[in-house]
Amino acid sequence: MSIDVLQEKIRKLKCPIVLDLSVEPNFIPQGIASAEENHMQKFCLQLLSGLKGVIGAVRFPFDQFALSGNDGLQVLRELLQEAKNLGYYVLLDGPAVTSPWSAARAAALLEGESDYPCDGMIISPYIGSDGIRPFVPYCKSGKSLFVIVRSPNKSAVELQDLMTGSRLVHMAAADLVNRHGETMCGKSGYHQIGAVTSATSASAVSGLRTKYNRMFLLVDGLDYPGGNSKNAACGFDRFGHGCAVSVGPAITGAWIEAGSDGLDHVEHALRAAERIRSNLNRYISIL
Repeated sequence: MSIDVLQEKIRKLKCPIVLDLSVEPNFIPQGIASAEENHMQKFCLQLLSGLKGVIGAVRFPFDQFALSGNDGLQVLRELLQEAKNLGYYVLLDGPAVTSPWSAARAAALLEGESDYPCDGMIISPYIGSDGIRPFVPYCKSGKSLFVIVRSPNKSAVELQDLMTGSRLVHMAAADLVNRHGETMCGKSGYHQIGAVTSATSASAVSGLRTKYNRMFLLVDGLDYPGGNSKNAACGFDRFGHGCAVSVGPAITGAWIEAGSDGLDHVEHALRAAERIRSNLNRYISIL
């Protein structure tokens, strides 16, 4: 199962980072653009090549590429294929799931011959089981699914941390995820359907890890205000397994933080990735 592949890449590299390529336009150095190449594609390709062997997994946002222009989806297809060719575990943030019909269309992107090659997808569950059910057959066939139960944005508390009966809303969403994933367990001991939670809330991460010891967690928002490695570390088991940490701007925009002109953005991304890995490894040991 593909969740075993992700766990093995993390174990082998001793690096639980998933590189988030939700790249804002201002992250792309002016000097990188050329008439022959899409500047976003060139920027991402350089990062993928430079971080190979340091980071084992990467995620791409379908909607961002779809909205980036006429050639956006073609660029996405080519980047997904190149990431696969380079040996990354590839996650695709799926199109918005707003109805059972859009969920079915999004799930079809996991077809074996899909134009969008990936190992798994990330979706929101907040239309209920109708949004998850279409993905289950693909998970049984080896794909993975990560379901956002607690997002890292500041206003998430307005809905996701409310009480519903005796549970927080995001824990009710996690219960739904667990029911769909508990019959699909990989050799690593973790379900094919995992949950996305927030590095801005230690209680959200530790609550999920404590209650669902077989659910693989993707901790997002390490580079959001309030996100930190100590919170993210709550998602790992005692062997440093069962969790990955999604990081975007802290790596893709590291050259800006360093005051560079961006032509050496890959070197700054590498340093940032190594620093984040080192910070995480202060709290966990990946065995």
